[in-house]
Parts: sequence; structure tokens; C-alpha cells
Amino acid sequence: MHDYEVVSSERAFTGRVVSVRSDDVSMPDGATSRRDVVEHPGAVGVVALRGEGEQAEVLLVNQYRHPVGRRLDELPAGLLDVQHESALLAAQRELAEEAGLEAGTWQVLVDLLTSPGMTDEAIRVYLARDVRPCVRPVQEHEEVELTSSWVRLSDAVRAVLAGQIENAVCVVGLLAAAEASRSGFARLRPPSAPWFSRPQAGPAS
Repeated sequence: MHDYEVVSSERAFTGRVVSVRSDDVSMPDGATSRRDVVEHPGAVGVVALRGEGEQAEVLLVNQYRHPVGRRLDELPAGLLDVQHESALLAAQRELAEEAGLEAGTWQVLVDLLTSPGMTDEAIRVYLARDVRPCVRPVQEHEEVELTSSWVRLSDAVRAVLAGQIENAVCVVGLLAAAEASRSGFARLRPPSAPWFSRPQAGPAS
């Protein structure tokens, strides 16, 4: 197969969270083509469940998202923006910050490349069970108005299929959790499972 060599590269933009670089890449027909890449630090999301079977409930948060100009139902989630912090610790931190919860059981639910045609953004979604309240840090920015609620997992899946839940990570996490629950979560990976697509190859656990 062709080796898509980067012939030249330049930094086009550097922002608070993302950066953009422009690569000239060799193509199989001998030409080169420019590819703009959004560099992202990666993120984690958490499907927090309580209860079992048909009575299982999932925690959803609701917050304002400026790029789309409205509030969205989502999973607790956040950036991998703390130096040397593992993905698991980041997920535990986000669950505490956004929901005031901690969990006794953690598993990897699913790994995502959100839009590999334009960005290296990778997200690991964890399943958190045996949840209990914990001290919640002080909120800031949009999170000041963040709300959370427990919703029956089956109802959340129906909301996905009805187009009422649109956040991509939330959609994938809910559908994956519903499927995994059918086998009692037996096929899920441990929280220390390798995560090869994580930007900058940070630690998984």
C-alpha cells in the first residue's frame, strides 16, 4: 500500500484547546494534496449507570454548547488537558466535577475517533457502576448552569433514535451501554486497556 508521506507541514492556527496544521501529503498517483488537520488533546466520557436490567438508569448532564448555540443532553466528559494525568483519572475527575459522583467499578466501554477525516480527536468512553455521591468541586464557566438527571437507559436509547439526543459521544455511549448490558458487561475491557489512538500517546490508566 502507498506510504502517505508528509512532504511539508506548517502551523496555521493555535488556539486555547485546538490547533490546525496544514500538511502536504503524497498521493498514490504521484501528486501531493493539502490536508488540514485539527489537533485535539483528546477527551474522556463516562456512562454512569445505577440499577440493573430494565430498571437501569444512566446519568445525563445538560449544558450550553456555544458552537451550536443551545443546550444539549450529554455524558459527563472532559478534555485530557492535565499533564501526565491518565485517561481513567481524568474520567473519575470529570464524573466528580460534573455530577458529584464516584464509582466503584470502571470498564472501558468504547473508543472513538470522532471525525478522522479532519481531526485526530480521540475519545475514550468509560462505563462507571456502583456509583455513590462524593464532594463536588466548585463549578465555573458553562458548568455553573450544568444540570444532571438520572434517566432510564431504555428511555435514553429511545431519545437517541428519535433524534432528541444528538451529542455524538453521548449517542455512541448510550447505544454501546445498552448492547453491553445484554451480556452483563462481560465483554468490556478493563480500565487499563491500551488506547493506541490517544493523542500524544498518554497513559490509559
